[in-house]
Amino acid sequence: MGHAHSHNHNHPQLKDRNLVISILLNVLITASQVIGGLVSGSLALLSDALHNFSDVVSLVVSFGASKLSKRKASIHRTFGYKRAEILAAFINASTLVIVGILLIIEAVKRYQGPQEIESNLVIWLSAVAILANGFSVLLLKRDADSNLNMRSAYLHLLTDMMASVAVLIGGLLMKYYEIFWVDSVLTLLIALYLVWVGYDLLKKSTKILMLFTPDQVNIKEVLRVVHKIPKVNKLHHVHVWCLNDDELHLEAHLDLVEDISITEFNSVLKQIEDVLHDTFEINHVTIQPEFNKADSKDVIVQD
Repeated sequence: MGHAHSHNHNHPQLKDRNLVISILLNVLITASQVIGGLVSGSLALLSDALHNFSDVVSLVVSFGASKLSKRKASIHRTFGYKRAEILAAFINASTLVIVGILLIIEAVKRYQGPQEIESNLVIWLSAVAILANGFSVLLLKRDADSNLNMRSAYLHLLTDMMASVAVLIGGLLMKYYEIFWVDSVLTLLIALYLVWVGYDLLKKSTKILMLFTPDQVNIKEVLRVVHKIPKVNKLHHVHVWCLNDDELHLEAHLDLVEDISITEFNSVLKQIEDVLHDTFEINHVTIQPEFNKADSKDVIVQD
């Protein structure tokens, strides 16, 4: 059996320090918005506080997962905790969707009975939240481009900054035009956006957890490039999956055209590794060589 690793270590390192700063900022924002929302009577401010609290939870989960993912593998955990960050992304995406649904329900209730709101407090607190969340968004943006866990935390903060902008606009409209129903409408818009971004992230993390073939890999194209290599007859029993954001795995059976030596197979394996890495960025290849073996030669075999 041929087996090779070729991991890419050039991805940006996770910035745990930035996560800690973001956690502390969001704890302060949440506390001030809860107090402000109760005093002013603003549902939009309370909904923003609820979202901020979910940010705190998501950031703590992301921080824990980032720490866990760096722990070494062992005989009891041969992959280590490399999937911790994908699990964290799944949890965070789920909270985005749940919070969004809860806010939709509350927004509809409040729209049916709008209340007068102390707009000055709403304006000042939402402005503070915009600055704090904006700073946190900048801290996490770089890592969000290369890591699903950090992206889930980044999206929590980004949507919360947008929510605060909406709350600020609503506060200004309430102060100068006394349009109090805008509080409910803005809450609804914030909630719908939360559900939308949460669902997209939930779908991506679920695909990885379920070991689905990554979107960027076409199995038929994999077969085409591998079958061009000399001494290869047929690649079959193929599995392709992502372990995490950095590791893309392929395992398969390889039917050879002749009974070659281990040394010759090593040469064939090297060519397969190179073409799979260069074409599909597959960096972990496990091949079981076969010759005249009486087994299924289907590309996909259900065990």
